Amino acid sequence: MKILFTFIMCLFLLPAFAADEPVRFDDAAKADMYESLLEEIRCLVCQNQSLADSNAELAQDLRREIVEMIDNDKSEGDIKAFLVERYGDFVLYRPPLQENTWILWAGPFVFLLIGIVVAVITIRRQGSRPADDSNETVP
Repeated sequence: MKILFTFIMCLFLLPAFAADEPVRFDDAAKADMYESLLEEIRCLVCQNQSLADSNAELAQDLRREIVEMIDNDKSEGDIKAFLVERYGDFVLYRPPLQENTWILWAGPFVFLLIGIVVAVITIRRQGSRPADDSNETVP
């Protein structure tokens, strides 16, 4: 029974060991472009990781697809355009400033401004309160 259990557990662990093979290019420029793209493209499964950092199956598929496109002499712009067409602007860590992405660019600044306004209001309210006479003793 222990052997069967061990065998079943090993089957579940096999996908964890399935990793991409190292990518080798004949041209150093292609290798640099590949590394650059992996840092600029977001993993759609992990969302806070680049393709270079992610081990998700989709990230592995996208890495293989990028290698194939680089081998077919596609430019960096062509590859990004293909990925944006397929997955939307969210796939890019730095999406272009467009009508549908302005909130991605302005959102952090809006939240920072709201935080500053709330902090200023809170500090002013605390400064205008009368001092508490808690030092007096009650008879």
